[in-house]
Amino acid sequence: MAHARDALWESGYDESVEVNQRALIDKVLARYSAEFTIFRELLQNSDDAGAKRVEIRFETKAYLDHKKANGAEDAPLPPLDQQALDRKAGLVHQWSFKNDGMHFRDEDWNRLKKIAEGNPDEEKIGAFGVGFYSLFSVTEEPFVTSGGQWMHFYWKDGKDQLFVRRGKLPNAEDVDDPWTTFEMTLREPAPIPKAFDLTRFLASSITFMKQLSDVSVYLDDTRISRLTKQPGIMKSVGVPKGLKNTGPKGIMQVRDIHTTPLFIQAELIRWVYLAGSEKVVPPKPAAATAKSSGFFSSLFSSLSGTHTPQRATTPVPPPVVEQIDPTTVTETSVMLSIFSADVSVKLDTKLRSELHRSTKKNPPANMNLHLIYTGKDEYDASKKDDEKQPEKTGSVFQGLRADIEGTGSARIFIGHATSQTTGIAGHMAARFIPTVERESIDLMDRTVAVWNEELLYVGGFLARAGYELELDQIRQLWAGVAGQNPSAKLDKELTTWLCARALHVMKFFTFHQSTPLAEVSRKMEAAFFLCGGPRQPFPLISTAGVRNASDVRIPDAAFSEFVKELPVIPDEVFSGAKRMIGALQDRGMVKNIEFMDVLQELRARPLAESEMIACFKWWIGVQSQGEARTLGQVRTELLNAAVLCLGEKGTADERIIPMSSIQTFLNTRTMGAIPTDGPLPAHLLPVSVSRHLDPNQLATAFPWREFTAIDWIRHITSATEFDVDHDMTKSPQWAERVFQVLARMWPSMAKGSQEETVTLLRGKTCVPTSAGLKLSEEAYFQSAHIFKDLPIVHLPSGAPVKGALEKVLTAIGVRRHVDLQIVFNRMIKTGDWTTADLVKYLIAVQMTLNPVEIDRLRVTAAFPKEEEDEADSKRLRYMAKDLYEPSDVFRQLGLPIINWGQQLRWRANSEEAKFLYNLGLQRFPSLHVILGLAASADQKVRTVALRYFLDSVATKYSDYDPNNFSQIAFIPAVKDGKPYMAKPSEVYASSEWASLGFSTVDPSLKADALTKLKIHEHPPTAALVNLLQTSPPSNEASAREWFGVLAGRIAEFTPAQLKTLSEMPIIPVTAPGEKQARLMPPSQCYLRGQTEAQLHSKLFTFVDFGTRANQFLSACGSKQEPSVEEIAKIILDDPRKFYELAGGRDSYLNELRNIAVNHRLFSGATMTRLKRSSVLLGSRRVKKPRPTEKSKSPDDLADLEEDDWEYEYDLLPAGQIVVADDPNAYQVFGNAIFTAPQEDLLEAFYLALGSKILSSLVKQEHQTTTEVPKSPKAAEIRSLILERLPLFLHEHTHAAPRVKFSWLNDDKHFIVRMYGKLTVVKTLQFGTIRATQMQESSALARRDQAGPVELLLAHNNQVDMYEVSSSMCRILFNMPKANDILLFMTILSTDLRSLKRRGYNVDRILRQQQAQRAAQEEAMRKKAESTALVPNHDVSSEKSSLSGQTATQPQDLLPPSAGPASTKAFDVAKRLSDARHSDTWKRFQNAFTGVGAASPEQATPPPDARRTGAGAGDNESISMSGSKSTSPVPVGSGPVKRNPPGYVTPKNKISSVIDMAISACKEEKQDQIQSRENQQMVKEALNEGYCDGTGESLNLSLIGTMEDLKVYAARDVANVASIMETKRDMIARFIYVVLPLLEVYKLPRSSIHFYFDKTGQRIAFNRNASLFLSLRYFEAWHDKDVQGGNMKEALISWYFTLAHEIAHNIVGPHNSEHEFYFSAISEASLPAFVTLLSTRT
Repeated sequence: MAHARDALWESGYDESVEVNQRALIDKVLARYSAEFTIFRELLQNSDDAGAKRVEIRFETKAYLDHKKANGAEDAPLPPLDQQALDRKAGLVHQWSFKNDGMHFRDEDWNRLKKIAEGNPDEEKIGAFGVGFYSLFSVTEEPFVTSGGQWMHFYWKDGKDQLFVRRGKLPNAEDVDDPWTTFEMTLREPAPIPKAFDLTRFLASSITFMKQLSDVSVYLDDTRISRLTKQPGIMKSVGVPKGLKNTGPKGIMQVRDIHTTPLFIQAELIRWVYLAGSEKVVPPKPAAATAKSSGFFSSLFSSLSGTHTPQRATTPVPPPVVEQIDPTTVTETSVMLSIFSADVSVKLDTKLRSELHRSTKKNPPANMNLHLIYTGKDEYDASKKDDEKQPEKTGSVFQGLRADIEGTGSARIFIGHATSQTTGIAGHMAARFIPTVERESIDLMDRTVAVWNEELLYVGGFLARAGYELELDQIRQLWAGVAGQNPSAKLDKELTTWLCARALHVMKFFTFHQSTPLAEVSRKMEAAFFLCGGPRQPFPLISTAGVRNASDVRIPDAAFSEFVKELPVIPDEVFSGAKRMIGALQDRGMVKNIEFMDVLQELRARPLAESEMIACFKWWIGVQSQGEARTLGQVRTELLNAAVLCLGEKGTADERIIPMSSIQTFLNTRTMGAIPTDGPLPAHLLPVSVSRHLDPNQLATAFPWREFTAIDWIRHITSATEFDVDHDMTKSPQWAERVFQVLARMWPSMAKGSQEETVTLLRGKTCVPTSAGLKLSEEAYFQSAHIFKDLPIVHLPSGAPVKGALEKVLTAIGVRRHVDLQIVFNRMIKTGDWTTADLVKYLIAVQMTLNPVEIDRLRVTAAFPKEEEDEADSKRLRYMAKDLYEPSDVFRQLGLPIINWGQQLRWRANSEEAKFLYNLGLQRFPSLHVILGLAASADQKVRTVALRYFLDSVATKYSDYDPNNFSQIAFIPAVKDGKPYMAKPSEVYASSEWASLGFSTVDPSLKADALTKLKIHEHPPTAALVNLLQTSPPSNEASAREWFGVLAGRIAEFTPAQLKTLSEMPIIPVTAPGEKQARLMPPSQCYLRGQTEAQLHSKLFTFVDFGTRANQFLSACGSKQEPSVEEIAKIILDDPRKFYELAGGRDSYLNELRNIAVNHRLFSGATMTRLKRSSVLLGSRRVKKPRPTEKSKSPDDLADLEEDDWEYEYDLLPAGQIVVADDPNAYQVFGNAIFTAPQEDLLEAFYLALGSKILSSLVKQEHQTTTEVPKSPKAAEIRSLILERLPLFLHEHTHAAPRVKFSWLNDDKHFIVRMYGKLTVVKTLQFGTIRATQMQESSALARRDQAGPVELLLAHNNQVDMYEVSSSMCRILFNMPKANDILLFMTILSTDLRSLKRRGYNVDRILRQQQAQRAAQEEAMRKKAESTALVPNHDVSSEKSSLSGQTATQPQDLLPPSAGPASTKAFDVAKRLSDARHSDTWKRFQNAFTGVGAASPEQATPPPDARRTGAGAGDNESISMSGSKSTSPVPVGSGPVKRNPPGYVTPKNKISSVIDMAISACKEEKQDQIQSRENQQMVKEALNEGYCDGTGESLNLSLIGTMEDLKVYAARDVANVASIMETKRDMIARFIYVVLPLLEVYKLPRSSIHFYFDKTGQRIAFNRNASLFLSLRYFEAWHDKDVQGGNMKEALISWYFTLAHEIAHNIVGPHNSEHEFYFSAISEASLPAFVTLLSTRT
């Protein structure tokens, strides 16, 4: 058919594709829906041409005829009135558009006549090449003149094809004419566009024009309007700190922001206003939505007429019509601010080319984005200017003014305005790529959308920057108003003005829905808020000025009366900027007032009475709505914070009352008799507050009780600070008032209260008597008048004592008769009795003394002390409690002793002594007294006192606590060898602390004395840290002693203190040759021990202060040896010096091996240095010199024996060293390059640092002679290879072949050719090294891309099976090993019987390979049948359904009997036993042990696992989120269908299910994971499914990421915030283990998550296809081995764990089906895993 088509082409002829140009232009114009499209396009073209001025002329036929008749010179026309202007404007014949820009060049003329070929200049706006054709919307034949040339467009023959005619203007002066003119003769005469609307459009259009600054509009020769703009001085304001100035895709970056004032002036004749459209007045919000915000806002609202009722409207007299000249010029202007962002653009090549394809021009590398901002003052001025206009048109600049009301008038400009609104109040201009009709920006085209979305981000960013700049100015103004006293009350008018300005800013930057594309405002709003990040402050106006939004609260009337200093949004801002505030609330950036805010307010200042009442009422309301049990703690915090201020601040009447001290409140309904003008207790809530609150609510809402009469009596009788008028013991009038109140309340008082009242009043001299105020027992009723001088009860008011008052006085002990005590007192005063006589008398009458009299005796100064002059009648007397019993010890101590006299001997057990003891005579001094004496300056007194204290501490001073006497120096101590008296806190019992400068107890004190004195054995650790910081040991001897002492206290230091010590320079180190020791921190020192390497001692600081001292340094951070990364850094500093110190190659290689094992744990900076530095050891072969041997050619070097070579070594960067992966190439070029040591570990390390493999640097070419056709030898070799290749592939398990055997077995895919001679040319190109070697070869394999594999053989040589094997291995594998080549050579060159004797199961392997090929062919055949077209039928029966086993019931989960390590072996055994359905494990063992025995036949999978839709039912498993869900991967579809007996599921279907299970693994998106539902997890216990965690709770939180992998922690883990730091190395090692396994299974990286818990039994679990692995089990089982370089066991364990969890994507429960898929997944990835193990172990 192809040949027939070619023949037809030769006989055909060409025809052009015709386009109906008229229809094409009409369709293009149909998409231009905006008004003034022609002027928009021509203005933009003028600006692109660099024009400064533009004239737009609307010309009538009369004017055109007049101009034509008068030539080029326009004769003046007669003056015009309004009717003439209206008449002209009503019917014009031609539009003309003129600009003074650059004249058209030839390429411009050519482009003008081409449709859809835009301006390729990247600095120009034009892009699509259709803008000029908008002229055809009004004219049929546009006429263009420029630079002395003209072009006329016309429809030829009146048909649909457009032609142009071009020529030169006849006059020479036309060449110099600065104007380029577009003349548009209208199809039909028509009115001009509304002049005012056109002028308003022009005002908006020139704002963002780069060059254009003067636009005039003419009606004939009358200029009806003119617009001029003048930009001010540009000022850079910089990029606000903290804002992300780079777009989401990193394409655009804001480098700077500047502001430019722009002044635009308009000159319009009055007629233009009369010819305009009426201005649109935005609807005012309904009055019902307005909020009242206090007195002032009500006042302002009344002024504006919002709330004040209006009186009847008075008819307005008709205005006087003023005759105005329509040609009068009216001037108006506007001042704008333009925020401009300097944007740099970085595009990759692909995106740049795609944008060029879309726009036909290269995108700019730098550009600007502008935003018009109208400040508050300018906006108000513009509004006033609007009102000044007598006409209904409003201001000509209405389109530029900020769209504060959000009506959608702010547009996006692309040089001119589009129909796309910005969503905020200001216009925005940038290099957006519009749609073809240029009405909106293009977000549909995938490539263009990337550009526009980046620009929208920059727009949102610039809006945020402008918002912050404006708020910052308001902040500065507010601070200036506040001045030096921020707490002073600010001027209301100024703050109102600032709030109004802030409201203007917020409304300006409030995002409304944009049209026609709502995505524009949504994307800019997202950028506006998100460019700051979660921690970037968002400024917001508040009642306290501009604050961070997180510190500002939503106003709430419930708090307004007492929360006054908390920054809240002003009411006028809250009601005026609801949309902005709503957006902030939705993002959680501003919050409602919370309880903590109330607490902060209460803690900041005391509340006045009215404020506290409001606060209590609020709390009572809260209490009534909540549970008292939950609000108890909250109420306590509230009362602890609240403070009441009574009286005027700063005066003497001011009282501060903490509410935490309040315990009672006065219920005036029940306790009204208590006088409130007298003294009241401090714990009583002030009555001025409580009288405004309901007592029942007070008792319920607060932990207070009602103030009772007994509370009042306690207060007035216990306090001593009352003034004289309110002191019962000093004021008879107050005492009478108290007794009168008691008399009224006495009958209603409980008996217990009455008894307590009696107790309180009996000890007070409060009873008014004729002899003044007396004690109750000293006062008598009127009936007792034995002595004339007896004090009789007498009230100052003269009121009689009777009734309840008499009962009160009787109860308190007022006497009705004279007591013997009176007589007793009078006898004492005579002085005739000694102390012994007095005591004897008292004992005699003590049975008649009541308790009150006994108490009085205790406080009576009736007893003299020793050493007083007994003859002195005026000698002092003391109370018994002030004296001590007679004792020689007390006399030695100088204590006051009772004067017992000489007549009667003192006996401590006598009745007299007992009586005196009862009166208070002291038997021994108190603790304070005896210890004070022990600290006396008198040594004798000091010694006696301390001895007495030590002897009596067990019997008399058992409550001794040295902390209560920390300021008394009574301990004999020694410091610096000198004795002194020390305080208990300054001295320590252990003498070892003396060497560190601490005070120790005097050696004279015995051990039991130290025990009694409770002296601390050792100083606190804080003191030790402070000592080391201020005065560390200065030499090694001191350090050895100090550190040895401190070693005994290691357990007492906190981790924080040890961390501090680790960085503190406390270790004196003396370098060889230095005299002065320098101090180093423990973290930089290493302990010299048995593990210290001689090499490391030369590079690091090793110290040894003895075993005991070294223990302390080890606790402080000193390590036994430096870390691997530290060694790497030392090598990087001077590799060659390290090489010399290491003693050469072997030691240096040991260090490199250590680095290679641990390099994944290094920081990024260290790895970067390793890649760039000359630290890697490379070797190069050098031929040994032999004097008698002639020099060999390069071709002969490959024939040299190994003994003919010697090696030279050098340290080089990774880029200059090659990994020798090709033995043949290395044999040839080994003398020209430096190669890595041939160790797998080091080769992998070198490759990771950037070394290249040798095979990638060697280019191999071949030369052949004539081909030997149909060579039997070639056919024989091909058959041999195809016969033995399955044996080889069966043994080769560490890497998958690049081509499958089934593909290679095709005649077209594997071709063997025989040539007479075969020559191979190998060329090495490595940097500046170029070497070539040519040699004959017997075999060579090649393949061009995806073509067939060709094996070339040489006829002149015997076929070398090594070369055949080597060539084929390079085709089959990416990086063949030398052992692979030798193995394949052995299999090729050995007969089958010999192979069979050597253990190869030749027959079974070949049969198995043949069966696999047959199964694949059968699967492909069935697939072809299944995809064939069939007749339509009902598809409902074929809907996919998921199957799964019924979830097993959870068993009782028992905790492990030991830690994770104890069940490690059982877990591994369990997981290995799960693979028993196949020979996977045995082949895995063979690969590891090198045993090549054949594997047993694969067991047939259980039938239920191989049936489509198999399962016990259709139940769904429960997901961890608590909802029912199915397995992520369906294992069958359609209704359950039984397969015939013996049916075996094809392997390709099993592989397909496995691939789906792996691809289903996904990332966990939630930061919080909580569940108590069924979970799938790997678990320690062996008595159930080892990942069955049914019923076990799960509560994980995201705590961080490492290597982009998420890490979670359970709630039971302490110090969650520090896990990522403390467990960093362990987590990194676990990731190092898991990442290669992800490559083995081809799992998505994001599907793996790690978690850390303390008590869970899960090793791993599968949560909705997200895999979670336990860090705790890895740390317990494998971390130590991995850290030591042994990864074998960890890789095996987690390989099977991952397989187990992936299988749960197919089958939920643990059953035979799950075990089958677990086995299948393990088997499928086993070859790759074996390869991984061979490289890692």
